[in-house]
Amino acid sequence: MKTRMTELFGCRYPIQCGGMLWIAKPSLAAAISNAGALGNLTSGNYNSADELRAAIDETRQLTSAPFIVNITTMPSIRLPVELLQAFFRVCCEKKVCAMEIAGAPVDRFLGPEFLPMAHEAGVKVLHKVGTVKHAVHAQKVGYDAVTIAGFEEGGFPHKDNVSTLVLVPRVVSEVDLPVLAAGGMANGRSLAAALSLGADGIMMATRFLATRESEVHPNIHKVLMEKQEYDTSLNLQSLLSGFGLQVRALSNAIMKKVEEVEKAGGDLTDLLPLISGERARAVWKEGNAEEAMLTIGQSVGLIDDIPSVSELIERMIMEARETIHKTHGLLNTDDEPWKQKSTA
Repeated sequence: MKTRMTELFGCRYPIQCGGMLWIAKPSLAAAISNAGALGNLTSGNYNSADELRAAIDETRQLTSAPFIVNITTMPSIRLPVELLQAFFRVCCEKKVCAMEIAGAPVDRFLGPEFLPMAHEAGVKVLHKVGTVKHAVHAQKVGYDAVTIAGFEEGGFPHKDNVSTLVLVPRVVSEVDLPVLAAGGMANGRSLAAALSLGADGIMMATRFLATRESEVHPNIHKVLMEKQEYDTSLNLQSLLSGFGLQVRALSNAIMKKVEEVEKAGGDLTDLLPLISGERARAVWKEGNAEEAMLTIGQSVGLIDDIPSVSELIERMIMEARETIHKTHGLLNTDDEPWKQKSTA
């Protein structure tokens, strides 16, 4: 299954894992890359450049296939700009296949010298965006590819609330770069749909969370199989409004408290104890899904099992091929009305 995405990154299949704090570590990244997709090593899991450097080396010991490193360019107490800049430099030093930038553009958030630095090192840079105008900016300043994420995605969708179904063809018509579709992607039909819309591949995260290699508590896997597409909520609109963002997370006790604080006019000081990454880190390990903000997308409604990564990828590719073949057959029949000769 060759597309501009597979040609750009050197992976076998046009499927990329998205960034996942505390989850996308060397073992999961390697499992995904070994299965033919593009694994993700999320830099936010680490507290120093040396830790990320060691994680890259560990991932390379587990796979010889390409993988991508996520750097989230958003204001953070734990991850200041200087550390994100150091992460970027480490990726260039180690000559990773590619970096996934999620958040503000590199040229504005880290500095105008960073994209040229990556290209000089031979490292591809992909920007995950939520609007057409941001995709156009990515092409203008020299990114190698873009991921366009609809508001179905878990994490930080754009406040415009436009779906993946609309955004993908819009972006494809506006930029001449490989385009990945994100938001609602979870199976082979998702992949076939994205390709039909003009995308060169997909990015998904929630579905990879629901695999045996994701190393979360068994109760989290149980919750992922039970929840439906309507079991997520959009919050933090007031806190993230200056960035044009909001957060989509699993509807649970903590998010109800977040909603109450927001309605009461609370600020970041009031919300931090509820939404901290450390709370999520504990939940992934201990299994109480009510106790943290878990950034799960609407694709959770498409999850009904916990396969291995290799089983998931093989099944997705087979289903995508079958779906595309079936669609091709429907569009190439002899009884299409517009092909009928007039009898008038």
